[in-house]
Amino acid sequence: MRVIGVTGGVGSGKSFVLNYIEEHFDARVVKADDVGHLLMMPGQVCYEPVIQLFGDWVVNEDGSLNRETIAQIVFEKKDMLEKLNKIIHPAVKKYIIREIERSKKEETEFFFIEAALLLEDNYDEIYDELWYIYCEKEVRMERLRRDRGYSEEKARKVMENQLSEDEFEAKCDFLLYNDEDVAHTYLQIERRMRTYYESM
Repeated sequence: MRVIGVTGGVGSGKSFVLNYIEEHFDARVVKADDVGHLLMMPGQVCYEPVIQLFGDWVVNEDGSLNRETIAQIVFEKKDMLEKLNKIIHPAVKKYIIREIERSKKEETEFFFIEAALLLEDNYDEIYDELWYIYCEKEVRMERLRRDRGYSEEKARKVMENQLSEDEFEAKCDFLLYNDEDVAHTYLQIERRMRTYYESM
């Protein structure tokens, strides 16, 4: 089984690329954000530590954590973001390693890991190669405004907190251009996947 890390700046279209891969290939896709949300649910490993970090006031009436409130806090306070990351990221990585082992036993051909912090969290210990999803900054800004309702200021701030394009490109094994030409994006994916099948 080939394990592939997928990263890229916010708004670059990582989910779009991975949805296509999941639909067209024998591939398991695990997104770090989804795992993080799962592990913050009541009874899961990150639930109590997050409450201890922020206090009971981030707990909803049904016992779930108010992720919007938490997101607002960490957006404004970098030290709180770092503390939250120290709780969430190691647990997410451990979960993903277990899922990789499970998929190997199930003889899945490809396992894709999507995370914004693959490089920072040393996922190179886990994946065989890294894809970087590239998209022009202006297009990313527009997607964030349109799809997530971000203000221009919020979009810029989020982008500034991520690695630069040069840093991403220096570490990646495959650069996928995901602009507004959907057919071109699909073609790049198909060509790359074909090289894997040819080398099997």
